[in-house]
Amino acid sequence: MSYMTTSERHSLLSSELAGARTRGLFVQTLARVAAAFGFQHATLLNAPTIEDLLLKPLIIESSLPVSYIRDFDRGHMLRVSPFAARMRESVVPQVWHLNDPGDAQSFPAGVRNLMLQHGMTTGIAMPINSPDGQRLAFWFAGERTSLGQAEINELAMVFLHALDTYNSVKRNEVSAHSALSARELEVVRWTAQGKTSIEIGQILALSDHTVNAYMTNAIKKLDCVNRTQLVAKAIRLKLIN
Repeated sequence: MSYMTTSERHSLLSSELAGARTRGLFVQTLARVAAAFGFQHATLLNAPTIEDLLLKPLIIESSLPVSYIRDFDRGHMLRVSPFAARMRESVVPQVWHLNDPGDAQSFPAGVRNLMLQHGMTTGIAMPINSPDGQRLAFWFAGERTSLGQAEINELAMVFLHALDTYNSVKRNEVSAHSALSARELEVVRWTAQGKTSIEIGQILALSDHTVNAYMTNAIKKLDCVNRTQLVAKAIRLKLIN
């Protein structure tokens, strides 16, 4: 997208975000937004509070390597991250470029080395207040040149569109929760335990045809393509344990 003007890029990315109706599409689009600005990693997380010790429980969606999150938490790096406090106290975008001596010195050695190891020399963290009172943060990182002020301003606007999309996806998921009937939830729950339609029918005193009908309805309501995806999504949405 480097050939595009700022206005064209902003318009295209905002349009893509507006069309992301499911969580999966939102994650894919957020990754494309990051790539459009030269970043390899995109994360949406709950902004850390003073009580938070670990990064992993804060993450809502992320393309960060599992090994990065693991090592970050093993080193208890959240408490010493220079941006944790700023994300609690400000909505101003926080940027860094580790090849800049001033930025590099603001990071403790362990955090800096871990970021360099994973190719996160440059990044931006954007704290943002959600309408429901949540304090969230978008966090992009990767290997690229330092961000200019025009790019920071553009990203700040794109992040607002991304927040709108995320809130819309959450509303759709809440609707899905209430949309599944008690019988559909039972069928999904037994499917998650490895039962076949015939076995579920025997348990619930239903024909396997009726069980399959409930299953098909649940798949449609949760915007899935098959039983495996349905079970995975139902677990993620905490519809079943």
